[in-house]
Amino acid sequence: MPKTLSKHRSLWIMVLPGLIYLFINNYLPMFGSVIAFKDFNYTDGLWGSAWAGFENFRFLFGTKDAYVITRNTLLYNAVFIVFNLIFALAVALLLNEIRKRVMQSFYQSVLLLPYLISFSIVGYLVYSFLSMEYGFINSAVLSKLGLPPVAWYMESKYWPYILVLVNAWKYIGYSSVIYFAAMTGISQEYYEAARLDGANRWKQMTQITLPLIKPVIIVLTLLNIGRIFYADFGLFYQVTLNTGILLPTTNVIDTYVYRALIQSGDIGMSSAAGLFQSAVGFLLVFTANLLIRKFDRERALF
Repeated sequence: MPKTLSKHRSLWIMVLPGLIYLFINNYLPMFGSVIAFKDFNYTDGLWGSAWAGFENFRFLFGTKDAYVITRNTLLYNAVFIVFNLIFALAVALLLNEIRKRVMQSFYQSVLLLPYLISFSIVGYLVYSFLSMEYGFINSAVLSKLGLPPVAWYMESKYWPYILVLVNAWKYIGYSSVIYFAAMTGISQEYYEAARLDGANRWKQMTQITLPLIKPVIIVLTLLNIGRIFYADFGLFYQVTLNTGILLPTTNVIDTYVYRALIQSGDIGMSSAAGLFQSAVGFLLVFTANLLIRKFDRERALF
């Protein structure tokens, strides 16, 4: 081991800042997970606060809203994963068919723009479309069709579709650029050989492009599965404008914990929720990776 360190000293020095940042930002805060098992108060501090065991977890998932927030979190994220994967791949394949580099760069910039916009702005953009009196859909679309205006922020039944569309608009571009970057690394010799064999564009995409970027697809999907118990706070809180009447279809674990924290200041409960989400996410990634190893060992993440 010392010989290895000496031999690759320059490489270790180069990665040292990244390792230090990773330790401080990702691993050091893990000591705070003990708050999830304590009746935390600021007077006694982290180590002086009374031990509460699993009371914080019982408080979180023993309420009448536990089923609703868990169901919403899981179902929304499952739809986001499938929907965004399909459309991100479709957009990336279309980008790959563009031969002019200038146009490729232009479309990539356009696709990335929604990802760079904060959810505070996205919330107001959505409101400009869905406002009862002045929204674009009510005033410029439904009125022209002779249809009555819709009170979008008073009807929870519309929001599963709205949230899926907003999430897709914001994130599909980012994912498609990642997939497109993987496609650009594919050797053109494969396509030339396929063309000589008479393969059309569709055959080239399905038989060459998609199989060769499968590792990237698997990695991104595994990472998304690991966050299936995490909800995008900005999407569910700011886009919906925190409207109470929409909670049956928009309340998720993260927004529920935030509202409970604001009302009660119970840090232990919020820490328990974060620990629970992390633990379940780890188990899901581990399980999904085991399934991938069973069917295709080379494509597994670890």
